[in-house]
Amino acid sequence: MAPDDAPAREDVHEADAREQPVVPRPDLPDDEVAAAVVARFEGAVFARSHGQPVVYVDRSVFAEVAGFLRDEQQFTMCVDITATDHLLDGERYAPPELARAELAAAGVATERFEVVANFLSHVRNRRVRVICAVPDADAKVPSLTAVYPGTDFPERETYDMFGIEFEGHPDLTRILMPDDWDGHPLRKDYPSARVPVTFKGDPHPR
Repeated sequence: MAPDDAPAREDVHEADAREQPVVPRPDLPDDEVAAAVVARFEGAVFARSHGQPVVYVDRSVFAEVAGFLRDEQQFTMCVDITATDHLLDGERYAPPELARAELAAAGVATERFEVVANFLSHVRNRRVRVICAVPDADAKVPSLTAVYPGTDFPERETYDMFGIEFEGHPDLTRILMPDDWDGHPLRKDYPSARVPVTFKGDPHPR
């Protein structure tokens, strides 16, 4: 083979290399907002749920993550805060991208409760969900009211229904149940059918 052929072959190989698609690393989020959260907060874990980016974080940095999303990622709203009680789950859900061992290794434990916050950026037309695990024995999480004042009522509702305390909330009182109500109705160990139903005009309360 002629020596002049060698440079030509190298040029072809270099061209082929340039045309190869770049495959993203599987350990990095494919969402830029989630990637920024994971890069900033050690132990944060990324997953997707129905196409939406989800980041699992330690509850100690829950409010810090909210501040980061507002100040550095242009997320102007926290549109909802709620909780989930996994007490009666026969099989605990874990993101398909993650094994429970990986969650534990990252410092994201699976506890009875999860507090879920959904954030919206009008500027970027983006949504992201942030979840933190909350143990039954210490059902507390930092309040987001100092970052997003609109979370005032959703946090009170979550406290009322699940008994999860939002530390730093300016007025963490019941919002749906009477102030002297005993227990939290959306906990899975709450007695069912406890409240008698009385219909208007019914002379015999049930």
